Amino acid sequence: MPEIFKKRIIELLKHASYEPVKLPQLARALGVRSEDYPAFKLAFDQLRQAGHVVIGAGNLVSLPALSGRIVGTFRANPKGFGFVTPLEPHAHGDLFIPPNVTAGAMTGDIVAATVTKKGKRAGQMRYSGEIIEVLERAQNRFIGTLLKEPQGWLVQPDGSSFFDLISVDDVTAKGARQKDKVVVEILSYPTEKYLARGVIIEVLGKAGQYDSEIKSIIHQFHLPTEFDAPCLEQARTAAAEFDPEHTGTREDITDKVIITIDPPDAKDFDDAISLEKDSKGNWVLGVHIADVSFFVLHGSPLDAEARNRGNSIYLPAKTFPMLPEVISNGICSLQPEQKRFVKSVYITYDRDGNILSRRFADSVMCSTQRLTYQQADRILKGHTKGAKPEVIELLKSMETLSRIIEDRRTKNGMIHLDLPETELVMDKSGRVVDAHPADTSYPHTIIEMFMVEANEAVASLLDRLNVPFIRRIHPEPDVLSMKNLAQLVRAFGYHLPRNPDRTAIQDLLAAVKDKDCSFAINLVVLRSFEKAQYAPLHIGHYALASTHYCHFTSPIRRYADLLVHRVLECHLQNRPDLSKEISAGMDLVEIGKHITFTEQRAEDAEDELTTVLILQMLSDKIGDELDCVVTGLTNFGVFVQSKKLGIEGLIRLVDLGPDEWKFNTIAHCIIGQRSGHTIRLGQPIKVFIVSVNVPARQLNLAPVKPLVTPAAEKKKGITSKKSKKAKRRGNSR
Repeated sequence: MPEIFKKRIIELLKHASYEPVKLPQLARALGVRSEDYPAFKLAFDQLRQAGHVVIGAGNLVSLPALSGRIVGTFRANPKGFGFVTPLEPHAHGDLFIPPNVTAGAMTGDIVAATVTKKGKRAGQMRYSGEIIEVLERAQNRFIGTLLKEPQGWLVQPDGSSFFDLISVDDVTAKGARQKDKVVVEILSYPTEKYLARGVIIEVLGKAGQYDSEIKSIIHQFHLPTEFDAPCLEQARTAAAEFDPEHTGTREDITDKVIITIDPPDAKDFDDAISLEKDSKGNWVLGVHIADVSFFVLHGSPLDAEARNRGNSIYLPAKTFPMLPEVISNGICSLQPEQKRFVKSVYITYDRDGNILSRRFADSVMCSTQRLTYQQADRILKGHTKGAKPEVIELLKSMETLSRIIEDRRTKNGMIHLDLPETELVMDKSGRVVDAHPADTSYPHTIIEMFMVEANEAVASLLDRLNVPFIRRIHPEPDVLSMKNLAQLVRAFGYHLPRNPDRTAIQDLLAAVKDKDCSFAINLVVLRSFEKAQYAPLHIGHYALASTHYCHFTSPIRRYADLLVHRVLECHLQNRPDLSKEISAGMDLVEIGKHITFTEQRAEDAEDELTTVLILQMLSDKIGDELDCVVTGLTNFGVFVQSKKLGIEGLIRLVDLGPDEWKFNTIAHCIIGQRSGHTIRLGQPIKVFIVSVNVPARQLNLAPVKPLVTPAAEKKKGITSKKSKKAKRRGNSR
């Protein structure tokens, strides 16, 4: 628990708006509950002893002042300058490094830098630095495209971690050719005078081809791909020995009407639903989850591999499963008319959706029918041709109960963000030919509500049993983040209290629903929250308004769920001693950190490949128009996101129109100094594609029509002068 609080304390103290407060006020700002205060105080004391925080005059808490030399992580900018984020945070924040004093450092490198005071501005001391040594290189291998230039063979690195070209020799040794995607190992790093030099160690294929881009993502994110022999042997043995007729003490529910609802391309069906009424007319929801723990035993080769992978990775048109397909798509997948072992959670509700009781069991089931979300939606809308009558009845009951549960959870404070995802349309070669917003029909919500209820039911049970387990936690946002959110929202014309509660945020999201600013406001709300993570710490899930929460419903694709299944199995066997024995051999804090990392890695890899594939498509559409919404404002341009494609691009200030454009940080808008024209977050804007740089992941855009015309600017300027004269005349009276 102290580790979580350490991270939250440092993050709050690093916040640009933080003003030193006393320790009790700091605890309140972080939403620390009274029962958690001792752990919070321990974390703070450890930070103070290590010199990471200080208590100054008036017992006010802050980060230590910036010293003359710091060690930190370098972040490069394409324009030559960069920033160092100190490994031990300081009150100043990141240190600016001017061009020509970066010592050849690259993004991610650990560097030592000297610090120089540059005088005060607006009452704040300004600093800059000079890198004096690169202590540790972040990486020595890069992926990029091979180019033949007059000065020789060069590699243009992919992504934003390294911007300069890399000189390579003897490209024939690996059979590399112009425009190939290659892996380069650095022999000598760049200096002020010379490019980095490297050697090609692998040719991935022709740049732009799907297979080459997949290989590039695998290298870039160090993704696990093939399973080793012991894992495959264990998986094959488990499949060969599986006999669904040998059920032991499992409850036989093969006669129940049970369905699965998944995306059209899904193969790993790990959750299924039943819904009945008991003798008193109460709903009895059954959530049945593939019993992966029966096949993947603790400490086995497959268990170790699943733990290392952390989760399945879903890329466009490609999946890297956490478990071999003979398990994930075979004996554990809840396929129609196949007997499968599951763990069942039964939740009984009254008519208002209040929980009356919960029950857990090991079961054997047989899916009545496999539906896609789209098929389920069509049935609910009355298009029932070809559907089984019992499935139609079940679906309608599921919708009724889901809406009751959703209403109850919303009243309790559950926050739902409306951030549509993008679905790619690809041809047979793997090239993206189109994209559109992903399906968001109500069956998605039905499954989401039932899965959340099951996750909460299991977490409540394990908390009551007082056994250690991996939770899915989402800390309450700190006061400063909420204060900044309230300021941002005012720029849209909406009001939030300075420290909004869940109800205020819900009201805001409801007010902007279906409006042009909806996406932008949902985005700033999301950015105001901390990310959910895995940890044994019992602090609940803020966005779900849940006190007890874990992940239980996807053990085929998430290691956290598999761990929870094992703890639940100990309860079902009435073996609490076994649960403690298993937990004793694991560091749940470290496992939580690791699987939180692998989850983020999977998301980053998916986002990166999606961006690459969409940019490749757009590189053939220069001049085409896009309907966008403003999602970011800076002092160098406007970030906008395509409503259809979901990709973000940049409009440079100079391309907005003939005016002097300034970013007003207080009003949070960009203002034309002569025309008075303003650009705000959430504003719709039609743009055209100016250029695409796939290796740098850059999309440059410009308004279809300049926001200010020379004539309008001139007219506005004349009006402004007249106004000033009139004002002077008024003052003279």
